[in-house]
Amino acid sequence: MTTNTAPIGNWIAGRLLVNDAARRKPVYEPSTGTTTRSVHLSSVDEVTAAVDAAQAAFASWSRMSALRRSRILNRAGVLLDQRKLELARIISSEHGKTVPDAAGEVQRGLEVIEFACGAPHLLKGEFSENVGGGVDCYSVRQPLGVVAGITPFNFPAMVPLWMFPISLACGNTFVLKPSERDPSASLWMAQLLKEAGLPDGVFNVVQGDKVAVDALLNDSRVAAVSFVGSTPIARYVQEQAVRNGKRVQALGGAKNHMVIMPDADLDGACEALVGAAYGSAGERCMAISVAVAVGDATADALIERLVRRLGKLKVGASDADGVEMGPLVTSEHLNNVCGYIDHGESEGARLVLDGRGLVVPGFEKGFFLGPTLFDHVKPSMRIYQNEIFGPVLCVLRVPNFAAAVELINSHPFANGTTVFTRSGEAAREFAHEIQVGMVGVNIPIPVPMAFYSFGGWRQSLFGDHNAYGMEGIRFNTRVKTVTQRWPKSDAVHAGFVMPTSG
Repeated sequence: MTTNTAPIGNWIAGRLLVNDAARRKPVYEPSTGTTTRSVHLSSVDEVTAAVDAAQAAFASWSRMSALRRSRILNRAGVLLDQRKLELARIISSEHGKTVPDAAGEVQRGLEVIEFACGAPHLLKGEFSENVGGGVDCYSVRQPLGVVAGITPFNFPAMVPLWMFPISLACGNTFVLKPSERDPSASLWMAQLLKEAGLPDGVFNVVQGDKVAVDALLNDSRVAAVSFVGSTPIARYVQEQAVRNGKRVQALGGAKNHMVIMPDADLDGACEALVGAAYGSAGERCMAISVAVAVGDATADALIERLVRRLGKLKVGASDADGVEMGPLVTSEHLNNVCGYIDHGESEGARLVLDGRGLVVPGFEKGFFLGPTLFDHVKPSMRIYQNEIFGPVLCVLRVPNFAAAVELINSHPFANGTTVFTRSGEAAREFAHEIQVGMVGVNIPIPVPMAFYSFGGWRQSLFGDHNAYGMEGIRFNTRVKTVTQRWPKSDAVHAGFVMPTSG
């Protein structure tokens, strides 16, 4: 549990800074429901100071060889691997996810550092000799400048690690604006980077709210913005960034479906579904929040297994041994999720399991909600249309495979989806026909590895590039093409026609 009571401040130019006059916001320990610390809410001037530091550091950092930059990132990765449990406990204490779940988050972020260390290879351009008479042509990938990352509460380490390792490897400098709900992980990572040898100013952290976000979006020196959060804010970030001439990738909301075919291993599908729907209390952008059962017999058998398994689900304090699901992040979010459960009841869905009112002994003031399960959910209901972001699973019944595909393809969100089946034909058809960015086959949460890329379609992604992988390299660089000739003599003659390959 958290014991440090000092205000959580900014990290600018290699130093921890706290402005005593700054606005503050409480940071909670979700398991106990108590305020443990306060977080600094940055002013426009403080954001400007962070961008100043990043801009000043860019010239030397961008000229450093990709190999030297990769060595620094590699040292940071080694340190993170050695101390990942320490970071996991910090995340767990402020977010509410279990310590093993937080450790898994850190591990997935560490894999992006490992990928980014390949920058000397990943940044290689192309070369063509003698494209014309004595003319050679080559391309290079060069950094953008100052890049900003605006990240959500649900992955306070992993999502920043999707962004800054690749950005730094490409030669950019970085300003991170983490969620004010669980901000400590950002400063921990900043200190780790400094210990690894990262020059001051290359990585900066500004805590804050919309004031800090808008300051980053409006600063002309910020060349690109990477965002992960809800769809309304993702759309806002894209619109503001584009209006101000910035490159942008903005990952939005999700409503991820798992299709359970009649031939699926129902016991295995149930176990996978429980973990995917209720892990991290459903506060994942890739959580499965909709189970699409093909046929009533499949649905009935699935519901029976889910009720039996969820009756054994251990809910408790995030750092307690054996706990499978911890609390939600804040009381406000708990109330919001409970409001969706109210809507589901009023709109006619069958509430099979109701998690409201759960009390964990010894943690009576914690932000707990038990596993909640709805059956006979209709596509018109708010609990189906909207992203709930909590431990609430909706079961929809469809008559056949085609209806399942049509249902998913018609939803405004298109982040991730998966199918459980023993049929290779059905799996192949699903992967081909489904209009969703990330697809799984007998995989509960189809999050790509670091050497691929993460991103959805439709209202789940705004911008032209996905996160990390080669898409991350492309987002964080711009291509310059050089066409050159070295004449054999000093004679140069004016040319008045378009150059050709003659």
